[in-house]
Amino acid sequence: MDFWLILYIIDWLLFILTAGTVLYLGVFAVSSLFRRRSDVPKAKKQNRIVVLIPAYRQDDVIEQAVISILSQAYPQRMFDVTVISDHQDEMTNMRLAQYPITLLTPNFAESTKAKSLQYAILNLPEFKIYDIALILDADNIIGQDFLQNVNDAFEVAATRAIQFHRISKNRDTAAARMDAIFEEINNAIFRKGHINLGFSSALAGSGTAYDFAWFKTNVMKAKSAGEDKELEALLLRQEIFIDYFDHIYVYGEKKRTTTKLNEQRGRWASQQFHNFIRNIRFLPGAIFRKQYDLADKIIQWMLIPRTKMVGLIMVMSLVLPFIYLTMALKWWILGSLALFVFALATPDYLVDEMWDKTFLRSPFVSLWRIFNFRILKKKKK
Repeated sequence: MDFWLILYIIDWLLFILTAGTVLYLGVFAVSSLFRRRSDVPKAKKQNRIVVLIPAYRQDDVIEQAVISILSQAYPQRMFDVTVISDHQDEMTNMRLAQYPITLLTPNFAESTKAKSLQYAILNLPEFKIYDIALILDADNIIGQDFLQNVNDAFEVAATRAIQFHRISKNRDTAAARMDAIFEEINNAIFRKGHINLGFSSALAGSGTAYDFAWFKTNVMKAKSAGEDKELEALLLRQEIFIDYFDHIYVYGEKKRTTTKLNEQRGRWASQQFHNFIRNIRFLPGAIFRKQYDLADKIIQWMLIPRTKMVGLIMVMSLVLPFIYLTMALKWWILGSLALFVFALATPDYLVDEMWDKTFLRSPFVSLWRIFNFRILKKKKK
């Protein structure tokens, strides 16, 4: 085989894979533009809620999260707060112990969020009966009506898993603004867009509510740092719909440096690859049994991660003109389409005076990811 034939094969193979990813994202980005329910009727029953907060070396934010939860309008007798304080400072634990919460202090040799959640379940008081398990991150802040909204949403959804709208509470650096944009693009495409077309929402790792009995049993099956994706696969294999409520917000801290942002995206890309490997065997059966949610999720994990996709488009768009100009034309068109899809999925409130600078910078961050492959040690976010 000569050089040009090999080049054409590689070029078209990469293009087809990338174009398939852009097409998939585009369909759900368009779907996310349609409005869905926003008014949720008040529930007739007040459910018992346990709020679980795994905190790994997050001494500077965990206390604010606890205060926001304890300030809820929801009756205090109807919810409990459990903080799993892993490798945190003794002074932090002493301050947390002053609040009316359950404080657990494991000391794992290798920490993961799955281990923290499992530890919490095993150490909850046996006499306590809960209906809902709510998972929050240590940097999450919620409004005073959040638990009431969770309770109402659970009655309306009539399912065992709900994802709420994670949104940034800080956009004070370029990396934080970029992270906020990426988060909202994911919310639009993989949550709102999916729900609007009748598919299950993707889970986001926090701001997630589960039926407590289901969660108590199934969280023990999680083994990796990406426990939310393991639980997501279990839900879909059991044909349990994952709902999403776009108007119920969970505020979270965004990464303030590009290095931290790249590390986070690298972990997620690694988890996506491992999820695909673990679940690919279920794809034929899911298609045969018409488990479209599960099939969609496995196909989603087959796609090129968004940051790597943009980086790949940039590499091909910049390199091919020096080899054969006409080969680059299709990549230029695809790159423009990809940017249009991302712009379509970005909510209006993020399009401010810093939008152009942040949006134009994102491909260069993605390009850096292409040259930054490495095996990341499993650790808790």
